[in-house]
Amino acid sequence: MAGGAYVTGETKTSFKGYYRGLTGQDAALIRSFVQFDGEGETANARRRDIGGHPALVLKNICLRKDPRSPYANENGYVPFGNLEDYSDGRSDGCTSWSPSDARQIIPLLKDNPTTLYIYPESRDIEAVAQAVSVRQSLSRAGLYWNAFCLKQIGAPKFWPKEVLEPILGRYRKGPEPPVQPPVCRP
Repeated sequence: MAGGAYVTGETKTSFKGYYRGLTGQDAALIRSFVQFDGEGETANARRRDIGGHPALVLKNICLRKDPRSPYANENGYVPFGNLEDYSDGRSDGCTSWSPSDARQIIPLLKDNPTTLYIYPESRDIEAVAQAVSVRQSLSRAGLYWNAFCLKQIGAPKFWPKEVLEPILGRYRKGPEPPVQPPVCRP
């Protein structure tokens, strides 16, 4: 499969919040994000904030008063939550790496744009869907799709931009602003 190419090299690092570390002390989750620039069918990657990052996220977030934190908002609050490593799970559109892999991959990309083939092109997705529909062996057809993923979804479906762009446009306008996390209870 040819796959949609992303040229990477720009890394943004940002504070995501605090969590209770293994030692019982609070720790800051500072996560790097490698911005992807798509080509061809994936040319909207930057606009969609598609990239790669460590598979770490804070869950059950609340706002804690900490005016001395360099990350405090104008009211002196910082996000605080539970650290979750979802290396064995699924991301919501980005490429995510285990924290140990991310520590190796991200420095390799710094100031060294790299072409990374991740997403298959429409013709590849359609070829896999067609092979699945006639129960043809993917390997015999010269195709590949992750077997676990294929078992979960049945068959891939390509969403052409004429269908997807209006949906993304409505999403960009946003139905409602995100809900502010609650203030942490002592």
